[in-house]
Amino acid sequence: MARGTRLFVGPKVRQLRLEQRLDQAGMARLLGISVSYLSQLENDDRPLTAKVKAALARAFPLDWSSFDERQEEQLLGAFNWAMASPAVGSPPADPERTERLLLHYPDFAARYVDLHHAWRQAQDRIAMMEEALASDAAPAARMPWELVRDWFHEAGNYIHALDCRAEDLAEELGLTGPDAETRLIAALADRHGCATDLVEASGDMQRAFDPHANRLRINAAQPPQTRAFLLAVQLMRLEAGDMLAELVAGARTGDRGTDALLHIGLANYGAGALLMPYRRFRDTARELRHDIDPLARAFGVSFEQACHRLSTLQRPGARGIPFFFCRVDMAGNITKRHSATRLQFARFGGACPLWVVHEAVAIPDRIQVQLGETPDGVRYVSMARGLVKPSGSYARAPRRYAVVLGCEIEHAANFIYADGLRLADEAAATPIGTSCRLCPRQGCDQRAFPPIDRPIRVDPDHRHVVPYSVE
Repeated sequence: MARGTRLFVGPKVRQLRLEQRLDQAGMARLLGISVSYLSQLENDDRPLTAKVKAALARAFPLDWSSFDERQEEQLLGAFNWAMASPAVGSPPADPERTERLLLHYPDFAARYVDLHHAWRQAQDRIAMMEEALASDAAPAARMPWELVRDWFHEAGNYIHALDCRAEDLAEELGLTGPDAETRLIAALADRHGCATDLVEASGDMQRAFDPHANRLRINAAQPPQTRAFLLAVQLMRLEAGDMLAELVAGARTGDRGTDALLHIGLANYGAGALLMPYRRFRDTARELRHDIDPLARAFGVSFEQACHRLSTLQRPGARGIPFFFCRVDMAGNITKRHSATRLQFARFGGACPLWVVHEAVAIPDRIQVQLGETPDGVRYVSMARGLVKPSGSYARAPRRYAVVLGCEIEHAANFIYADGLRLADEAAATPIGTSCRLCPRQGCDQRAFPPIDRPIRVDPDHRHVVPYSVE
């Protein structure tokens, strides 16, 4: 606990060390202090200093916020994070100086944090506009699915009221992974009088609901995880129809097609939240260090569904790791995307060709990992896996694509796919970008287009892999 302005949290430091399966030597090495110093901290013989606070926040960003919930300590964490932004270009300030600055000028620190957040949002908007211009797609000409995608992005891909409604319903129904399909069919019948038929359907039909007969048909050829998800979609439409309508009305898109797509997107979100209730899913994910296969088995969902759900865990006061997630098809098109990190995906066209997701598309069911670094100096750990979704018939080709899930390197200790990567090696990271049109890197052999915001130079007497240089 805190004594005056000093922070004594020995039991929490020790508990954190044990949860991370570290001995005192390993923990001390991670924090840059001696073993004896760590022992004194754990026994409350010494308070945390600014440098140790910064080291804890850097090594365990998810756990640090629970050490001291005083407003000034929470502001200090955000201030340190903003001051250490790689995009600033200069080395981060000394933690002790940063803390003194906060103590003497708290209003300035709060304003700096707000400005840093606004700057990041402005950078995102500029990138969106530049990419739209580069693709001859003005914002006014955006298609309905793009408007829906942007609505979810602005909402942080977390819809609090709908998420809580789904979580409460999951607990009420006693949903557990293995028997979710049976319980969902029973819930549709008992709560809404809706009969469900599992049928062998021709074509690409997955779910068909007849509101007059109050009857639902599900294509039995789909995998069990897909059938459960389709049942969950229908149940959420019936259970939370009023909420879905309110959310759509509040979006004020002014277009019926966009409203209909948003309604479907919200029902899909609710289905994911129903099958993977927030707190139980978040706690299980942390226990498994976000190992997707056992996590998916625990909740009876698919690999892709589990990855997507991890990217939505942004509930205030109970946040999960900030992940980015996307799905890429065989042609390199990004068909689903969200990022709770500083990494933003290309809105038009494909992703960076150096990104591991492209390799994963060609090698189904094999997990690929990568340490990447974007032009702003931020490093990310990416996990990608190629997937094949069966069509249920020899006459129709299966769908092939890849999903990728990743986080900033600060969360690597809680992400099992970072194990074995040379995280401390400056030369180990692959230089990746958002897309060629927005990437300022020079000398990239994989560049497909020049960046739109800077001139190029062509030397007719010298030829390299890329026939121009970026100024």
